[in-house]
Amino acid sequence: MQCTATPLKTVDLWLSSGRLRPTRQRVILAQRLIGDGRNRHVTAESLFAASNDHEDKVSLATVYNTLRAFCDAGLMREITVDGAKSYFDTNMADHPHFYWEDTAELVDAPADQLKISILPDAPEGGEIAKVDVVIRLRRKP
Repeated sequence: MQCTATPLKTVDLWLSSGRLRPTRQRVILAQRLIGDGRNRHVTAESLFAASNDHEDKVSLATVYNTLRAFCDAGLMREITVDGAKSYFDTNMADHPHFYWEDTAELVDAPADQLKISILPDAPEGGEIAKVDVVIRLRRKP
């Protein structure tokens, strides 16, 4: 399905779907994330670098704050690797990821090939909110 909306219209619709006001910084970063209609996995640092290759610059703190706002609004999700490295994914469908250890790149894995048949019971007083699957890869010698 092809999107006929202009990139700016796509960005406005995306932000409004998360009930976020289209501030200058949000629009700039959203254009880098979804303006071409493709899903992305970014770190705050990679989005900062990509954004500052253009005329409209934003600070790294603004990138972090904006990514957090996008996640809180349900527009993106955060995938944590190694307990410290955060990636932000614009694809909100449930799907697993491959993580390339040598390049620190996170990419989508085919969801139809993953089968999880049993999950452990949640501890007393808790419930499972979601399951993130990150499959670590290394290159064959």
